[in-house]
Amino acid sequence: MRPLAVPQLLRRFDLRPKKSLGQNFLVDEAALAKVAAAAGLTAQDSVLEIGPGLGSLTRHLAEAAGRVVAVELDQGLLPALRFVLEPYTNVTILPGDILQLDPAALGLGPAYKVAANIPYYITSAVIRHLLEASVRPAVIVLTVQREVAERICAEPGEMSLLAVSVQVYSRPQIAARVPAGAFYPRPEVDSAVVRLEVRPEPAVAGVDMDQFFRVVKAGFSQKRKQLRNALAGGLQLPPAAVEAALAPAGVDPQRRAETLSLAEWGVVARALPAG
Repeated sequence: MRPLAVPQLLRRFDLRPKKSLGQNFLVDEAALAKVAAAAGLTAQDSVLEIGPGLGSLTRHLAEAAGRVVAVELDQGLLPALRFVLEPYTNVTILPGDILQLDPAALGLGPAYKVAANIPYYITSAVIRHLLEASVRPAVIVLTVQREVAERICAEPGEMSLLAVSVQVYSRPQIAARVPAGAFYPRPEVDSAVVRLEVRPEPAVAGVDMDQFFRVVKAGFSQKRKQLRNALAGGLQLPPAAVEAALAPAGVDPQRRAETLSLAEWGVVARALPAG
């Protein structure tokens, strides 16, 4: 596939990348191919692309998938996007903000996939929106900041609220690394392609997810404190009551939030009173 001449296309349609929308277009063909390959697309797949921009990745998705639904927030890009994608009859372009749209309403089907080069600043919001949707995708493939990808894939000892939030709903892995020079304009940091294999059910069982996240957020609210004190402050409980709840759960109250596994967070959430 011939590379898309992004600078010339921008000039032709009198466009400039908008810093306010985090527009860094992925233009390297090898990197684009890696994103599409990570999704494992077939002719039977429907794909949601968030922020198609000028259509560089969309072309790769359209070649591999049966249907592509591309949701673009910046309506100023639509004339150029439609021009680039005119040869592809299996692409539907929808103006809109994905964070304000229910994926179930896009007609993608129950086992749809997501592949996108998203603006860095909406990474957490997009992942949460997709993973907590009424109809969740089977696979999510995103280009994100390399540091964020590493945080998402962290193991106990280096866990964060983001890692727990993603891993409870999916199995993440870094599929590829993408240098800053693969984008136009060039960002200040390198990126990575992160692949989330969405779980059929959350990784923790027997606990209400609202309660689970209430406890996890409290645990990470004061990261430098011991779990007993962080949970007590975040949940407005006496430290002694938290320690009493953790004892039969077998979780040392002196540990810190980043050391707990998903299973241990499930035990802690079940042991503490619901809010």
